[in-house]
Amino acid sequence: MAQEPPDAPGPSADPPDDPGKVPSVDPPDDPGKVPPTGPSDDSPTGPSDGPRKAPGPGTHTPDELNRLRERVAALESAQQTAVRPAHHRARAFFSALLIVVGCVLAPLSVVAAWAAQEVGNTDRYVATVAPIASNGDVQNAVANRVTDAVMQHIDLNTLLEGVAPADRPRLTAALGKVGGALENALRSFVHDKAEQVVASDRFHTFWTEANRKIHSAVDKALTGSGGGAVKLTDNAVQIDLAPVIDQLKERLVADGLTAAGKIPEIHTEFTVIKSDDIGKLKTGFRLLQLAGFWLPVLAIVLVAAGVLLALRRRRALVAAALGVAFATLVLGLGLTVFRAVYLDALPASASQPAAGAVYDALVRLMRTTIRMVVVLGIVVALAAWLTGPGRRAALVRRLWHSGIRSVRSTADHYGMRTGPVGPWIHRHRRWIVWALVAVALVVYLVWSYPTAWVVVGIALALLLAFAIVDFLDEDPAADITRTGASE
Repeated sequence: MAQEPPDAPGPSADPPDDPGKVPSVDPPDDPGKVPPTGPSDDSPTGPSDGPRKAPGPGTHTPDELNRLRERVAALESAQQTAVRPAHHRARAFFSALLIVVGCVLAPLSVVAAWAAQEVGNTDRYVATVAPIASNGDVQNAVANRVTDAVMQHIDLNTLLEGVAPADRPRLTAALGKVGGALENALRSFVHDKAEQVVASDRFHTFWTEANRKIHSAVDKALTGSGGGAVKLTDNAVQIDLAPVIDQLKERLVADGLTAAGKIPEIHTEFTVIKSDDIGKLKTGFRLLQLAGFWLPVLAIVLVAAGVLLALRRRRALVAAALGVAFATLVLGLGLTVFRAVYLDALPASASQPAAGAVYDALVRLMRTTIRMVVVLGIVVALAAWLTGPGRRAALVRRLWHSGIRSVRSTADHYGMRTGPVGPWIHRHRRWIVWALVAVALVVYLVWSYPTAWVVVGIALALLLAFAIVDFLDEDPAADITRTGASE
C-alpha cells in the first residue's frame, strides 16, 4: 500500500494563521543547488524503483523555490530601502564631510608645521640656510654686489694721488686714451678679490652669524615681531654686507691697491626675501604659526572620525589616506609654481639664480614634509587594502604566506625546529602583530624630523617583522597532522 508523503499535511491540519503568508523554506547550503524532489541514491528504494511520483501538496518544484527566493530577496531589499537609508545616508554624508575637511587641512597643517619649526626655531633656520654660503650663485651675487659698492669709491684720479704733482698732467692725458680699458681691468681685479673673500671661511662665519639676525627679520616680516640688525625695508628682508666690504678692502690693500684703504665705511644690502605681499601675509602666517601643533592634530582627528563613522571603514581609510596624499602633493606642485612666479617678479637688478637658491633652502623642510606625508598616505592605503577582503588583496596574502611556508618547509626538512616558541607565537599571534604595529607607530612619532625614506624604512622593517612572525608561527594541530601523515 502506497505511503503518504511524510511532509504532506493531514486532512485535519490547521490552515495557516495568515492566508497571505508564504510558507518559509530553509534555503539549502548551496544557494545554486536545487533540493531534490525525488528519491535519491541513498533512499531505500534507490533511484530506479519505479516512476517518480507527482509532488504532493506539501512539496515545491524548483521553479517555486526560485520564485520564493526572489520574493524573499525583494522583501529584504525593500525593507532595507524603506528603513535604513535615512540613517545610512546621514552617516555617509558626515563621514565624507569629515574626511574632506581633514584632507583640506592636511596641506595647511604642513605649512603650519613649517612655520612653527622653520621660522619659529632659530637653530633650525640657521641649519637650513647656512649651506647657502657655499652656493656658487649666491657667492657670485654677493661678489657682484660688493664689487659695485667698492668701485663707486675708486676711480683713476684716486690712483694718481701718490704721483708727483709735476707728472700728473702727463699721466692724466695718457689715462684719457686707455681709461676705459684700465677701469675694466681694475674692476676685474676687484671682483676677483671679492670672489676670494666670499669663498673664504671668514665669509662662511659671517654668513652663519648674519643668518641668526636674518631669522629675526624673517620672523618680523611674517609675524610682525622680532628685530635686529637685519632690516625689513620696502617689503624685503636685507642683510648689510659692510663686514664683507671691510674684508675686501683689507685684501686689496694687502695686494698693493693702497687706495682701497682710504675707502670710507660702505653699507650695501643683499636682499634675501622680497615680496610685495609680505604685509598681507602677516596675519595669516601668524595664525598658521600659532596653529603649528594643533592644526595637524585636528586634521588627523577629523580624518579618523570620518573613517570610524563610515559604513565601510576599510574603504574609507583607503580613500582618506589617498586624499591626504593627493592634497599634500598639490601643495608641493603649488610650491614649484610659486617659485617660478616669485623669480619672475624680481627686479632686473636681482640675481634670479641666487634668489632661487635662497627660496629652495627656505622651503626645503616643507618639501621634505610633503614627500613624507605623500609616502605615508600611500603606505597606509596599501596596508588597509592588503588587509581587506578583496580578491587581489587575498591573492597577495596567499602568495606572501605560501612563500614563507615554502621557506619554513625547507627549514623543517633540514631539521630546524622552533621548539616551544612556535606554538607560543601561534597562540598570541594577534597580540604580537598589533604590538609590532604600535612599535612602528611610536618610532615614527618620536623621530625628530621624519622623511619619506624614514617612512619607507619603518614600513619595510615592519614587513620584515611580520615575515619573521609568520615564519616562526607553528600550529601544534597541523604539526601533529604532518607527523601522523609521515608515519
